[in-house]
Amino acid sequence: MKGICEGRVVIVTGAGRGLGRAHALAFAAEGAKVVVNDLGVSLDGAGGSDDPARAVADEITAAGGTAIAHAGDIATSAGAASLVAAAVDAFGRLDTLVNNAGFLRDRMLVNLDEDDWDAVVRVHLKGHFLPLRHAAAHWRAETKAGRPQTARVVNTSSGAGLLGSVGQGNYAAAKAGIVALTLVAAAETARYGVQVNAIAPAARTRMTERTFATTMAAPEHGGFDAMAPANVSPLVVWLGSADCAGVTGRVFEAEAGRITVMEGWRPGPTADRGTRWTPQEAGGAVRELLVRAAEPGPVYGTR
Repeated sequence: MKGICEGRVVIVTGAGRGLGRAHALAFAAEGAKVVVNDLGVSLDGAGGSDDPARAVADEITAAGGTAIAHAGDIATSAGAASLVAAAVDAFGRLDTLVNNAGFLRDRMLVNLDEDDWDAVVRVHLKGHFLPLRHAAAHWRAETKAGRPQTARVVNTSSGAGLLGSVGQGNYAAAKAGIVALTLVAAAETARYGVQVNAIAPAARTRMTERTFATTMAAPEHGGFDAMAPANVSPLVVWLGSADCAGVTGRVFEAEAGRITVMEGWRPGPTADRGTRWTPQEAGGAVRELLVRAAEPGPVYGTR
């Protein structure tokens, strides 16, 4: 029986460990040819090695799949361009891009220096933009050449980007930016046969091991490891397949066996005076509106 990604060529960034590795293995199991990208840095972005990417590519190959490794820095234009070129050169096409790479430098805002801000925003937000930009340019060229595309992009946001997270101002801002980038990309690239969605996953990885220190496997769940990265991958594979036709510009939360469609900013209660408010009148109107408005979700770390 063929998998739902049979014959598709898939790039996964940050695929040397954690969620990215799980995604790469899951795509390969569904018949995809996988480009495994990982810079091989430490948790805070230091160093670098091609060993993690090669290890996952070798794991896929040993299991009978097809994969190549790419250890370029996708937060540079040259690295992102070489990543797309690697897929096309090796397999003749590109069908799916999964943006997943990232690291953490957590600090409270008053202790967060400019380098920590720039490094995290660079790898998460710029590291999403550049591969997406080069992949979209490829799909646009293919479409204009008369070769219709069934292309997919899956971006990786976070609950921190949707609700905020104490001690993670840099990470939360970058992940919120990824949601906005997803919405814009879905609208702009639809004409080229591209669908763009995002996930906000919760799983045990290097970045979350202190938060999810235990497996959360319980006898009543048959020993199910609720925080295993592989729990998130089935949704990512489906979003990266042709089967998800018509689903674009959406954000999904994925954790354990749960999938949630996240609903973003929408107009709530409103007041229109028909002319300019005084400051006191504006304040009174706001207080009346807030009584009728839904309470925002709590920022992570506040309770």
